[in-house]
Amino acid sequence: MTLTLQSPDFVHQGEIPKAFTCDGKDSSPALSWSGLPQDTKSLVLIVDDPDAPDPAKPKMTWVHWLLYNIPPSVSELPRAITEKDLPAGTQQGKNDWKQTGYRGSCPPIGRHRYFYKLYALNIELPDLHQPNKSQLERAMEGHIIGQAELIGTYQH
Repeated sequence: MTLTLQSPDFVHQGEIPKAFTCDGKDSSPALSWSGLPQDTKSLVLIVDDPDAPDPAKPKMTWVHWLLYNIPPSVSELPRAITEKDLPAGTQQGKNDWKQTGYRGSCPPIGRHRYFYKLYALNIELPDLHQPNKSQLERAMEGHIIGQAELIGTYQH
């Protein structure tokens, strides 16, 4: 089986509904996955926008959400999940607002792409004390055994 990531709230390459953006409730969409590799010990979710600040001249990738050590027994995250409702053992990193938690699409100009990336790891990561994306990616190096991606778009 291949690792797959999907959402009942938007289709791959489709528009992210307003409710999951700064123009709406800024809450996280529901996500579900299947096809974990047999030796999966934990999952990592990274949500980012490579089109910041302007898709015509992107200068950076803006990080919206970082979760790690999601247990492999978990196969979904419900819509509008809060920190207290995260699966037991799940830890958070800091997004580019220097906060934990989900922050929705909020492009300053143009239509941006938002990449929801799920990684299956063959280890459980140590407590990284709210890492940023590069710290989390360094900790994952050499341990990724599966990967899935879901892309949504949004424009004000």
